[in-house]
Amino acid sequence: LYFVFNGYGSAMTSRKHMQFCLEPMGDKSAQNLPGIGRVLGGRLQDSGIRHARDIEGHFLVFNQNQERFGNWLRDTCGANAKQQRDCYNCLREWTRNNL
Repeated sequence: LYFVFNGYGSAMTSRKHMQFCLEPMGDKSAQNLPGIGRVLGGRLQDSGIRHARDIEGHFLVFNQNQERFGNWLRDTCGANAKQQRDCYNCLREWTRNNL
């Protein structure tokens, strides 16, 4: 991994975060989101959530509220605090840059 300044008060982001934010969301898998890997992606898929855009929809429904979004991720797929934060920060940056 390498890290870059993301411009939103966080000095470090992962390569996965940077790559996700540089491209249109399109039909990307939920597993393309930082914090969501194979295990959580599989759990999300079992809940009917296959694409990153589906998770983005929940992010927007929760009015980009970090606590509510994190609680939903925890309850839906068992995401821990770091996974919740990584996913939230990526979606926040992607949304600011693309919506």
